[in-house]
Amino acid sequence: MSGEPTAEENQMRAKRRTPFRGLALVAALSLSAAVVLVGQGAAPSKEQTDDAAGLKEFAVRVQNYLKLHNAAEKQLPHLKSKEELPEMISAHQEALARKIREARPHAEAGDIFTRAAREAFRHIIRSVFQDPQNATARTAIRQRATATEVRLQVNGNYPDAIAETAFPPTLLQKLPTLPDELAYRIVGRDLVLVDRRANLVVDMLHEALP
Repeated sequence: MSGEPTAEENQMRAKRRTPFRGLALVAALSLSAAVVLVGQGAAPSKEQTDDAAGLKEFAVRVQNYLKLHNAAEKQLPHLKSKEELPEMISAHQEALARKIREARPHAEAGDIFTRAAREAFRHIIRSVFQDPQNATARTAIRQRATATEVRLQVNGNYPDAIAETAFPPTLLQKLPTLPDELAYRIVGRDLVLVDRRANLVVDMLHEALP
């Protein structure tokens, strides 16, 4: 089931595990983004300052979505464990997705990936793909070339059997850390933000990959 994290994601989470809760983290994310984008000892350019602000904006939007997700989940019967019958897990997943859709009926692309956040993400992605020291771009492009075209929409289901590009570890390391409820996915050239517990497309950054 696509709601389960991949081994690659688990490894990355273990290496860089940090809580994504509260406003303190939003400030920390902005600071870390500034350090990554600016570099040591260099004064920030306008683009770098704007990117740090965009990532902070993204963090705030993620926090707001997480509050909505938690409120929706509290309305449902609690699953005792992952050992529940598959049909019970599937029913819970569908019910959660329905509650979230009801709470954000007008959700559209750009709600989480705001304009400033989109620019920041594109700059991060571009820096990784242009790095001559890794084969991220070649691997992703080769896998994308054989992928089946899939049409996704915000607030829609994220299909279990979707054809997606494997997420490059070097890119995952550079992007903002997400709470357990959310995950990044690459589908074609799009960067997709997925609610793993609801199997729901939360937002999409179209043509994020070069």
